[in-house]
Amino acid sequence: MKALQYRTIGAAPEVVTVPDPEPGPGQVLLKVTAAGVCHSDIAVMSWPAENFPYDLPLTLGHEGVGTVAALGAGVTGVQEGDSVAVYGPWGCGTCVKCAEGKENYCLRAAELGIHPPGLGAPGAMAEYLLVDDPRHLVPLDGLDPVAAVPLTDAGLTPYHAIKRALPRLVPGATAVVIGTGGLGHVAIQLLRALTSARVIALDVSEDKLRLARQVGAHDTVLSDARAAQAVRDLTGGIGAEAVFDFVGADPTVRTAGAVAAVEGEVAIIGIGGGSLPVGFGHLPFEVSVNSPYWGSRSELSEVLALARSGAVSVHTETFTLDEAPLAYERLHAGTINGRAVILPNG
Repeated sequence: MKALQYRTIGAAPEVVTVPDPEPGPGQVLLKVTAAGVCHSDIAVMSWPAENFPYDLPLTLGHEGVGTVAALGAGVTGVQEGDSVAVYGPWGCGTCVKCAEGKENYCLRAAELGIHPPGLGAPGAMAEYLLVDDPRHLVPLDGLDPVAAVPLTDAGLTPYHAIKRALPRLVPGATAVVIGTGGLGHVAIQLLRALTSARVIALDVSEDKLRLARQVGAHDTVLSDARAAQAVRDLTGGIGAEAVFDFVGADPTVRTAGAVAAVEGEVAIIGIGGGSLPVGFGHLPFEVSVNSPYWGSRSELSEVLALARSGAVSVHTETFTLDEAPLAYERLHAGTINGRAVILPNG
């Protein structure tokens, strides 16, 4: 089968031919209908050799949907032909966090060498994907695969961050979204669907700010040195009760801290390497800062339910598997408006 692999440190990913996988006991083989392209992959491919945590070659793609092609011995709960989404952050399945469905916070994954598809395990940018356990599959129930695949990360990750901030997002509150690309433009829709908060979107790109307004942002601000003051002005000097930074670089993290209100919350979701000092005098009183990662299995089901209701959708641009390297080039250049989706069997 064809697969997109990262094969050499510092080089571009390549489309190669690899053996077709076969499901072992307890495993499920999917024929991949769509795979999402994510900035996290670019971050992975920018790590130097001395810090690279995975074995190469690595088949990319941690967002995947497909149809069940074959079942390993003992598998129950799914049937051949089922259309499913893949829950990406695989865990051990037995620790306290996994028992809660929070495999994104599995306590033993590192110890046991368990990796998500595309982030250590072979990913979804291939004609077929081997899934380790049927519990990591969620029925699409009629959702279009191209529309659904980004929701497994670009929907689930902001949903998890927003859900934990809901007690702060009461009527009259303000939420700030920094970075309105793949995850951010979904976050704006989720905030509008789940809260009555005012949503202010920040980005360096006028095209992405235009998309932010299209999907529901009440106000947009160019993300530059004047952005924090602009948000303060828009909120009458109070600031935002919740700030979601989908970039996570030092400049955006500083902006996030500067616009947080007293008793507010800052979620640093992007993996741009920035950090925010926490301590008396660094932030307004009682601001909490967190760095959430992905979301739980039940939250993925909730995100897909929101999509079925029409409350959230993802702006997508599709590419064939042979065009996947181009999709990464354009993502790196910032010219993907929304989310790029690869069609391995398209």
